[in-house]
Amino acid sequence: MQLVIVESPAKAKTIEGYLGKDFRVLASYGHVRDLPPKDGSVRPDEDFAMDWEIYDDKRNKDQVKAIADAAKKSDRLILATDPDREGEAISWHVLELLKKRKALPAEVERVTFNAITKAAVTDAMKAPRQLDTDLIDAYLARRALDYLFGFTLSPVLWRKLPGAKSAGRVQSVALRLIVDREREIEAFTAQEYWSVTAQMEQDGMPFTARLVQFDGDRLDRLSIGDGATANRAKAAVEAARFTVEEVETKPLKRNPAAPFTTSTLQQEAARKLGYSAQHTMRLAQTLYEAGHITYMRTDGVQMDGSAISACRKAITERYDGHYLPEKPRQYQTKAKNAQEAHEAIRPTDFTRDRAGSGDEGKLYDLIFKRAMASQMAAASLERTTVTLRDPTGRHALRATGQVVKFAGFLAVYEEGFDAKDEDEAEGLLPLMRKGDAPARKGVDALQHFTQPPPRFAEASLVKRMEELGIGRPSTYASTIQTLRDRSYVRMEKNRFFAEESGRLLTAFLERFFPRYVGYDFTAEMEEELDDVSGGRAAWKTVLEAFWRDFKPKSDEVMERQPSEVTEALDLFLSDYLFPPQADGGDPRTCPKCVTEGREGGRLSMRGGKFGAFIACANYPECNFRRRFGQPGADGEESQDEVMGNDPVTGLPVERKVGRFGPYVQLGEGKEAKRASIPKDLPDFDLEWALKLLSLPRVVGQHPETGNDISASIGKYGPYLVHDGKYARLTSTAEVFETGMNAAVSMLAEAANRKGGTRTKAEPIKAFGAHPDSGAEMKVLPGRFGPYVTDGTTNATIPKDMKPEDLTEEQAIALIRDRAAKAPAKKKAAPKKKAPAKKAPAKAAAAEKKPAAKKAPAKKAPAKKAAAKAPAAEGDS
Repeated sequence: MQLVIVESPAKAKTIEGYLGKDFRVLASYGHVRDLPPKDGSVRPDEDFAMDWEIYDDKRNKDQVKAIADAAKKSDRLILATDPDREGEAISWHVLELLKKRKALPAEVERVTFNAITKAAVTDAMKAPRQLDTDLIDAYLARRALDYLFGFTLSPVLWRKLPGAKSAGRVQSVALRLIVDREREIEAFTAQEYWSVTAQMEQDGMPFTARLVQFDGDRLDRLSIGDGATANRAKAAVEAARFTVEEVETKPLKRNPAAPFTTSTLQQEAARKLGYSAQHTMRLAQTLYEAGHITYMRTDGVQMDGSAISACRKAITERYDGHYLPEKPRQYQTKAKNAQEAHEAIRPTDFTRDRAGSGDEGKLYDLIFKRAMASQMAAASLERTTVTLRDPTGRHALRATGQVVKFAGFLAVYEEGFDAKDEDEAEGLLPLMRKGDAPARKGVDALQHFTQPPPRFAEASLVKRMEELGIGRPSTYASTIQTLRDRSYVRMEKNRFFAEESGRLLTAFLERFFPRYVGYDFTAEMEEELDDVSGGRAAWKTVLEAFWRDFKPKSDEVMERQPSEVTEALDLFLSDYLFPPQADGGDPRTCPKCVTEGREGGRLSMRGGKFGAFIACANYPECNFRRRFGQPGADGEESQDEVMGNDPVTGLPVERKVGRFGPYVQLGEGKEAKRASIPKDLPDFDLEWALKLLSLPRVVGQHPETGNDISASIGKYGPYLVHDGKYARLTSTAEVFETGMNAAVSMLAEAANRKGGTRTKAEPIKAFGAHPDSGAEMKVLPGRFGPYVTDGTTNATIPKDMKPEDLTEEQAIALIRDRAAKAPAKKKAAPKKKAPAKKAPAKAAAAEKKPAAKKAPAKKAPAKKAAAKAPAAEGDS
């Protein structure tokens, strides 16, 4: 028997169907082992020795045992994992495990294929090779580097920077990009400018012309800087008669873009489909395993010769001969490492223009059209520029238009862009000749303001990381997700905003570890790691050079007192925390001390249990404090405010800002009563504060039980409660306005929905049996969103995935991922009737191991271990 090892069950099932009865195909479920999340797993003092540990979950252990048992019965082992560094590493891990278990067959070979089709798989089986030691060394170098970075730096953060969670080699630099963009936006000063445009008409066809010369002076975008000048220019255009002075027509050619790489696929899917990088890669993985597209982790832009021929044939069948260039187009990869530059992402079959449904189908359509367009003829366009001038020659208008003469590849696909210049808007122009005098229909003078650089979207962030050489395209999705999981950034309207914790972490790293968050250093490190995978450098030499500088630097920072670190950050962030005041006053002066006549009230940054904040030097006499960060856009600081006194108790009512947002407080100390301020109260005053502090409100006694019905606001919003039964309210106002009749009715309706007579939720979608449990899988609506279940394991469906578009393969993967993350069930303590037998050595050792790690469904174990281990940041 011949044993074939791949990563995923879906891939295993497909490949086993292509091979004969003599082959058995098993999945490793990604990486089978990883570095234990504890100190000492990588030991620089022992020539960078590394300890590896099998993932401690039942499914993984059972699968490793199944692979070992099958290997003992096999004559030949074929390692057929993915054709990249991570795939090579998985094969190496499997090989090492089988060696330790003395289960290695006599013959061991490695095969790779770029697509899961019968032809690609059978051809690969005819051309086996040995494991690529250079790629394995590159994996070891990256894994050790990320481990040492995380496990060395994260403890420094925990002790010196309250509230910080972890730092990663690539993650920290990606975060710096987002924070730097925030700084650019904050430092930006808007500049006023005006544009003057004339609405013209020629032969019944309207067009717009822009003023480009006024009083003999050429104008650029910012030339007219005030309304008075703009109105003078508008009056001049209205008073003059303009005739066509020049018509310039230039032919243009546009060539198609290359087929997708990992990075360009993520960018275009974000622009055109609104998919996150993680969702895009999940969909692409499913399409790859189903045999619809080639391998989706690649830096290459070239297509195989047979694929180019198939693509050209498909073009001739769909379009006439003008759409096919005489010679096939050839594209050059930008990847520096040839061993890791595979074929571009393309369809495996150009006769299949549709594959999958929902989000999968949309992504396949994007891949198919981009690949086909890459082999099509260039588009022919004609750009026309018309200059109109008044009789004095002192004022000129210009109109531009673009006409597509031959669509070429544009008939199939046009590449998206993150942003376009507002002055480059072009449309169709009427036919005009020199001397024509188009009719003027109106003139507009419009005010504009220059805009700051836009915050990064996923597409633009991925593009910028690739431009700077930060990380590798295959890691971008996990790196970005880690930033979100750590709450260092947030997404609003598909743009990244730096959170206070992310801003503070970046400042700490820039102040104490400037080299390691430098763009140049990170890019140079990537090049060194590429040299390892290309056989041009030794992996331990690269690690030694890094560790020689990094370890002493981290030790030096660890020896500093937390107060010393806070003081240094206070100075480093001074311009951000204490921006200049409009009146020229000292921005560090405590406003509360000034109000109350105290001297010496000076503000500075402090560290607390829940992170950094700003406080007064006169504490405890002055309790002024505000959250870390700049004042709001209105220029008012987020400081504590006394709103007035409670008329009943006479105690002060204060409005404060805490860790979880704004709240009101009645009184002082432990006995003080507090209430969060809901977001649906725009006009918040003392009256509302007293109402919130009075909660819960007794609506009345239930007519059936005589017990109180109360209204209040909880973690999930406003609600009614009676005898432990709840009903939701829709607004804060309803808490104080709902009467008895309405309350009784709402509680009854809620009871009917939640009672025993409630009908079972109808499934959104149903699938076949899960291969592990044998139970039917269903997509169901849930309280916290839709989820997929096999009756035993419930897996939440990601927000960026539509439940109705979920495929069976995705359902299987989500359930497996959730099952792998479930905590191990504790065994009941044995009854003390008889002395317990001594546990075998292996079992005893297992009990002493740290808490079970999470087993990833895919490769890249670092991503899953991140939740418990600082080293695993998704950078490998």
